[in-house]
Amino acid sequence: MAEAIVNAQLGERWQAASAGTRPAGFVHPKALAALAEIGIEHSGRSKLVDEFKGMDFDLVITVCDSAAEECPLWLGKGKRLHHSFPDPAKSDDMDDFRKVRDDISREIIALLEDQSDV
Repeated sequence: MAEAIVNAQLGERWQAASAGTRPAGFVHPKALAALAEIGIEHSGRSKLVDEFKGMDFDLVITVCDSAAEECPLWLGKGKRLHHSFPDPAKSDDMDDFRKVRDDISREIIALLEDQSDV
């Protein structure tokens, strides 16, 4: 959801890409539904972080809730930040998807808007 939200709301300034250490192989239908509720039609796909190996980014934000265990250490260039969100797929409750969507919309967008030095 973070990739879709950032690209929809700040696409003129930021280009987001997302990946995981254990991607499901699909974007969760409830994540797509939660995005559609706020007018975002996401056509992205589930990606493994290895797809971005060797690439440099201006900023890397990890958002997984189990940072010490599952979030990858980014070894490429770029400023690194962490902001934890629970994985709504673990509960599969639509309200959890909405809460994470709204938290990302508020917190990650604010964080990116404050990154004038990147």
